[in-house]
Amino acid sequence: MIRFEQVSVLYDGAAAPVLREVDLQVEEGELCLVVGRTGAGKSTLLGAVNGLVPHFTGGTLAGRVTVDGRDTAHHPPRELADVVGVVGQDPLASFVTDTVEEELAYVMEQLAVPPDVMRKRVEETLDLLGLADLRHRALSELSGGQQQRVAIGSVLTAHPRVLVLDEPTSALDPTAAEEVLATVTRLVHDLGVTVLLAEHRLERVVQYADRVVHLVGDGTVADGPPAAVFRTASVAPPVVDLGRLAGWDPLPLSVRDARRASAALRTRLGGAPVPAPRPAPPAGRTVLTAGGVVVRYGPVVAVREVGLTLESGRVTALMGRNGSGKSSLLWALQGSGPQQAGTVEVTLDEEPRDDAQGRPARRRFGLFGGPRKAEAGGRRGIGLVPQTPTDLLYLETVGAELAQADRESGGAAELTARQILDRLAPGIADEAHPRDLSEGQKLSLVLAIQLTAAPAVVLLDEPTRGLDYQAKRALIAIVDGLAAEGRSVVVCTHDVEFVAASADRVVVMAEGEIVADGPTAEVIVASPAFAPQTAKILAPLPYLTVAQVAEALEATAGATGESA
Repeated sequence: MIRFEQVSVLYDGAAAPVLREVDLQVEEGELCLVVGRTGAGKSTLLGAVNGLVPHFTGGTLAGRVTVDGRDTAHHPPRELADVVGVVGQDPLASFVTDTVEEELAYVMEQLAVPPDVMRKRVEETLDLLGLADLRHRALSELSGGQQQRVAIGSVLTAHPRVLVLDEPTSALDPTAAEEVLATVTRLVHDLGVTVLLAEHRLERVVQYADRVVHLVGDGTVADGPPAAVFRTASVAPPVVDLGRLAGWDPLPLSVRDARRASAALRTRLGGAPVPAPRPAPPAGRTVLTAGGVVVRYGPVVAVREVGLTLESGRVTALMGRNGSGKSSLLWALQGSGPQQAGTVEVTLDEEPRDDAQGRPARRRFGLFGGPRKAEAGGRRGIGLVPQTPTDLLYLETVGAELAQADRESGGAAELTARQILDRLAPGIADEAHPRDLSEGQKLSLVLAIQLTAAPAVVLLDEPTRGLDYQAKRALIAIVDGLAAEGRSVVVCTHDVEFVAASADRVVVMAEGEIVADGPTAEVIVASPAFAPQTAKILAPLPYLTVAQVAEALEATAGATGESA
């Protein structure tokens, strides 16, 4: 169905090709998972399938890509629309109509599908993706996760033979992600649709894959059965990391298979002390107090009289299903979003001083943590990285954005914006245009810009979208560093694995209200939807991360004189 023959892609001005002599064949009815580090070329590989690369992106494509017998060199994307459906990383950028129902019908209109068939497919898709209640809603009013489901639905209505999905679950809560992936799997198994899917949250999708294509990072690819590829892959979900650590063979790809293999490991860990997933934070002072916060969009109440207290030196995770009011609450706390009722008080300590010069060691700014954004409003001392971080990128090169961030921080930060960016996503050139970066690279750039200023309260809205596991570990280190400096960090996310490794406290929202608030281990393990893979595999043992297991095994090996 899809064939790459000696394919290389070189973008204008790039020193090396993104893809180098790729040979790949994906059969009809296969679900092929594309994995690799941020910036390794996953989006380029997917874009080559429907001709976006190079017809739209530019650059030079050498070799041959054929889809259902059509050579993409001679068939631009419009001539492949009946065969290939594509859902990109940014669903909002793909919308061309105003409402959910209109968007689902648009592609079929362009393909001249009869009206009665169109109506039937729209209804099927609304039910399939749980969008029936949103059919008349404006696309701009939907949450990020709801927009993602609409984008997937708009492609499914055309019944393509090949479905290309670029991080389809990145904005979805765990339950919604399972529903979408179940739908995709049904299309593969029942209708023989060929799916090419790139995803960083591999713990969600690896068990569904028939084949894995691993972009190594030098432009080459390795492909094969999932268990074989993940044995040595540079990126892997926690279930695979745990299998590698325990030496399980065959390597499990699902929680169910891992539990079957884990009896001996659970016995070994049963009598060992359980290491803490992260150091206990010291007692902090209250830096933000919110009470009775109400956010309303017309007749829709997004936040219902929420009260919240944040302490310095703590990392708080804000979780909940899509549309539960998480982003609306963050914007209300920051001060730039709508707020119809309630109070938000920020208590700023005296500026920390540099011992040698007596100057401030940190500058605390208003909106987004920097003075160049302050004209938009916002409370002093609170920085926010929004769910669509590209809104903050306006200069021509990455280097210019980083230099501007350093100027705005007054040179007082311990790390420069470039140093932070290199820890999150190394290899992004100064001369690159910010809009040409992958979504993960764009997010890393904006995080670096905002974290350079390090305000007293840092609010991060879905910061792990587009980040691979190594970049998430780097982000955890930076978040920990902010907390160690006395900042209060709030991370709004659906990424349960990130929360397990990074958060001291979890707050869960539903229908605009806080329904759970407590220590991370208590809150996320109590819900199957929010429990990390390690917790599910080793239950009832109270482990959350693979790192905890490794530490416990090392301790037991040291006590017995055995090798871990």
